[in-house]
Amino acid sequence: MTTAPERPEVCALTLWQPWASCIAYGTKRIENRRWATDYRGWLLIHAGAILGWARLDDCHQDDGMCTLWSAPGQWHWHLADVHRLARPVSCPGARGLWTPTPALLDLVREAARA
Repeated sequence: MTTAPERPEVCALTLWQPWASCIAYGTKRIENRRWATDYRGWLLIHAGAILGWARLDDCHQDDGMCTLWSAPGQWHWHLADVHRLARPVSCPGARGLWTPTPALLDLVREAARA
């Protein structure tokens, strides 16, 4: 019997600026996507560098009842427990949700302690 690999403990999402900074500073709590995800958990916020992280706690289709950041017709990813790094960690990104390497996670943890 084969088993599916376990989900990563942490995922990352590459965004355009200024949206990534708006999330990292805690002013934007909804990320609009054309696609849904069933992933829930910690999400590194990336735009040329890891700017911070947030907890992705919900994802639902536009219901017309969300915040001013919510775009009509999009999937709304709800972000909570946002943390910003004082010094971003430079790294390449990827499209979609991507899994950070253990080395990158170590650098982010180190930057978070600084």
